Amino acid sequence: MSSGHDGILVLGEALVDLVPVPGDPEVRRAQPGGAPANVAVGLARLGRPVAFAGALGGDGFARSIEARLVAAGVDIGLCARSELPTALAVADPGTEGTGYHFHLQSTATFRLPDRSADVGRFGAVYAGGLAAVVEPAAQSVAATAQAAASTSLLVVDPNVREDRTIDPGRGLGLLRELCALAHVIKASDEDLALLWPDRDPDESCRSLAAEGRLVVMTRGARGSTAYTPDAPPVSVAAVPADVVNTIGAGDAFMSGVLAWLSTTGAWERALAPDRAERMLAYASQVAASVVTQTGTEPSAPAHA
Repeated sequence: MSSGHDGILVLGEALVDLVPVPGDPEVRRAQPGGAPANVAVGLARLGRPVAFAGALGGDGFARSIEARLVAAGVDIGLCARSELPTALAVADPGTEGTGYHFHLQSTATFRLPDRSADVGRFGAVYAGGLAAVVEPAAQSVAATAQAAASTSLLVVDPNVREDRTIDPGRGLGLLRELCALAHVIKASDEDLALLWPDRDPDESCRSLAAEGRLVVMTRGARGSTAYTPDAPPVSVAAVPADVVNTIGAGDAFMSGVLAWLSTTGAWERALAPDRAERMLAYASQVAASVVTQTGTEPSAPAHA
């Protein structure tokens, strides 16, 4: 079991993305995904001790997901098991990013148990993604996050998804509640605009950070900005890259942020500007390692 002050618990969904095959967009390839699962794999590939608390089904897709997690070095001892099928996300890449159409109902993917009793064994707990808004997982995520907020560093990536299967009002409300509990929030400018539509994303970040949080806003090719409680925001440009694929880039960035924070020894969040800049630069390099390939597996920067 991955545990201890440097261990990280990742809570959420592992599903299958159906992504267009390069050169033949009418054909789709099955690719293990799900933001939390991607984050867990990314952390393991960056050499961090990580456990994934999701739910695995009884089909071939679930076996592929399990093989991916185990091969990366992720501890899956806290995963629930079910004979139900795996959830599917049909990817629809476009000029404004990748959209998704989900097949979520009656799947194993969201049969997550409450892991409140386990969070104290980890230095940090990550929550977010679809599991935070899709029942029955949402109740377990909320309860586990509530426990983690008092025992560990709670890290939240709201990763807002819009789909006919998701109630937008309730979903956004649940994600705002999760952010209110968090010690660290990583969100895209698009996430922030959906969560707090009456405010500019920069204003939302400043407000969240003023309450004692470390907040990281990503803006795709326009780079990222870190907001801390006691210092001015710090921005870093995106790493120049020949973009092949954007699926999983945000998750890789999140892995980079968490991996960097784990090296501080105290999971610090009131970062001095120079340290915030180094964190963003590291995470940007990790994200760049994903966008230059067709998969979602990040690699550690040559010069961390």
